Amino acid sequence: MRNVTRRDLMRTAATAAVMPALGGLWGRSVRAAGAQERKRVEAALPSKAVVRPRSRRRLLIFDLNVGYGGHASIPVANMAFKLMGEKTGAFETVISRDPSVFERRSLSQFDAVFFNNTVGNLFEDPALRRNLIEFVYAGGGLMGVHGTSVAFTRWPGAHEDWPEFGIMLGARGANHRDSDEHVYIKLDEPEHPINKAFGGKDFDYRDEFFRVHGPYSRNRVRVLLSIDTAKTKFEGQPRGNCYREDGDYALAWVRHYGRGRVFYSTIAHNPYVFWDAKMLEFYLAAAQFALGDLPAPTIPSARLTPAIRAQEKLGWRLGIEAYTFHKYTLFEAIEKTAQLGLAYTGGLSFQKVSSEIDKNFDDGLTDEELKQVRLKLDSAGVRMLTYYFHQIPGDRAGCRRIFEFARKIGIETFMSEPLPEALDTIEKSCEEYGIKVAIHNHDRAASPLYWRPEGVLKVCQGRSKRIGACGDWGYWMRSGIDPVQAVRTLGSRLITVQMHDLHEPGPDGHDVPWGAGVGKTRQVLEQMHRLGIRPTMFGLEYSYNWFESMPEIAQCIEFFNKVGRELAERGEHGES
Repeated sequence: MRNVTRRDLMRTAATAAVMPALGGLWGRSVRAAGAQERKRVEAALPSKAVVRPRSRRRLLIFDLNVGYGGHASIPVANMAFKLMGEKTGAFETVISRDPSVFERRSLSQFDAVFFNNTVGNLFEDPALRRNLIEFVYAGGGLMGVHGTSVAFTRWPGAHEDWPEFGIMLGARGANHRDSDEHVYIKLDEPEHPINKAFGGKDFDYRDEFFRVHGPYSRNRVRVLLSIDTAKTKFEGQPRGNCYREDGDYALAWVRHYGRGRVFYSTIAHNPYVFWDAKMLEFYLAAAQFALGDLPAPTIPSARLTPAIRAQEKLGWRLGIEAYTFHKYTLFEAIEKTAQLGLAYTGGLSFQKVSSEIDKNFDDGLTDEELKQVRLKLDSAGVRMLTYYFHQIPGDRAGCRRIFEFARKIGIETFMSEPLPEALDTIEKSCEEYGIKVAIHNHDRAASPLYWRPEGVLKVCQGRSKRIGACGDWGYWMRSGIDPVQAVRTLGSRLITVQMHDLHEPGPDGHDVPWGAGVGKTRQVLEQMHRLGIRPTMFGLEYSYNWFESMPEIAQCIEFFNKVGRELAERGEHGES
């Protein structure tokens, strides 16, 4: 990772040309962050990181305001995050107001971006906006506090200028009561890793609490904190519409946008928030989540069930493989996945996108068409984890083209059957892009090298752990391979799985609901748990009764949920 240049990251003269619109309050707030504030911040800093960083982490803090004077808390927050990163060793910070920092080469040097109380239309360049979306969707982190909910709006008035930013963040709006409103705060997720600072106890607080509006929804975000309406007396003069018919006043949440980790909290109006020890511990955990070091569940609050919580405990993710619905369009498959109550899906290179986008879901799509895919997934509350591309090219240019597409669609793992001589090039792209390649197996005729687990292990020998197997249980059984033994053979090289149960072994076996056939489905799942194998996705691939398979697919989900709950309740833990 090369060092960031002074030109890229300092507050440049070019930015200064934008600054007159900010008015005098910004200068006063900057000067207000002095020695006294530093002492208060230093006294409140956490003593150590929540978790040990997996690598050197860099956090970009962007604090530009346009059309608004800026909050007095901004310089104190900047100071707090800088000192917090230094003291704990969790990250280093770079602070900028220069939009050019969102050039792709510059942005790629960071693990997360923190929009610190950024009000107004920060930059309008379509390329810079696309860079930010793709940075997050490909696995970067995004943090926002308070005024960030009206970033990329025309201020005053918060007139929307970039809807996808609000969708990515999880909400819009800045309606509030007094700047020191007294509310009682409920921990919606007392056991959530980011809420650890509060010790499982609700608390009361004073700050300026925004009442956000659409696109906010518990179908989109995992709410961490909200106003306890039973205890709070809503007093003070409303600024804007502070009433929600559903009584849901979320104050902080997390979510994924593609692979990107997103955190937002409205508690950041007053400077004293950033010399409050508990709030700094909360924000440190949030930063480590956004940076990619603190694992934390993000399935939206409204989607949670006992089965989902059990799977989160196990580190399991159940999703629909696109081939299950390949006779439909991608958009129809996404809708069916949501109808089944699942949060994850896979992609397929030879599936049509939609009735409006009459193209295959591959690297031939335009940026606008990819945006429509992102928005469709988001509206359904579904993430795409895997993508099938039959043969990733072995030439450098062709391989990079496919991996660039994968970056833009936010997948974690390719499923593919590449030629062995292509693996050197593919391995380099795996490391460059942080994307895994799981080698898929068909039968002996279609996959002469990969039909047996031993064949996959042979080509993976000595290679990066980002290259491994996509175990197709159906083809294993049709080829006379015991899935339990295959899982044991592959071990940690098993990156993702396509699950099947068949009515009989051999080449004529067809799919039946899990647990109803000869596939030893429960035993395979128990084996994976014992071995500590947590695949990218337990892919539900039901290849039978194509247009009438929803009831059988629902039975598969019910079976998986039952096994998952039982394993989670036993309190067993697989090997690391």
